[in-house]
Amino acid sequence: MGYHNKCLQQIADGTYDFGYEYVIEEGRKYYKVVMIAHGSKSVHCFIDKKTGDVYKSASWKSPAKGIRYNLLDAVSREKCYRSLDWAGSYLYM
Repeated sequence: MGYHNKCLQQIADGTYDFGYEYVIEEGRKYYKVVMIAHGSKSVHCFIDKKTGDVYKSASWKSPAKGIRYNLLDAVSREKCYRSLDWAGSYLYM
């Protein structure tokens, strides 16, 4: 119980380290959003540099087929923001 209370207090204080970091790598066609957690890296999603289309990752190097959201369209962007989560479940069709 003490550990959990300590974690909850740190979250409330804004000092808890969730262990996740996101970085953006720029490629030729896409921005690659990379999640770094506990020493491991994984691709969170790809964003088309020209169109603003958001794709789930299929592999480290390529996006899956099918546009999930468009960040340049206000309605689609707000839908994306409301659905965001650290695990990327909002990217599944």
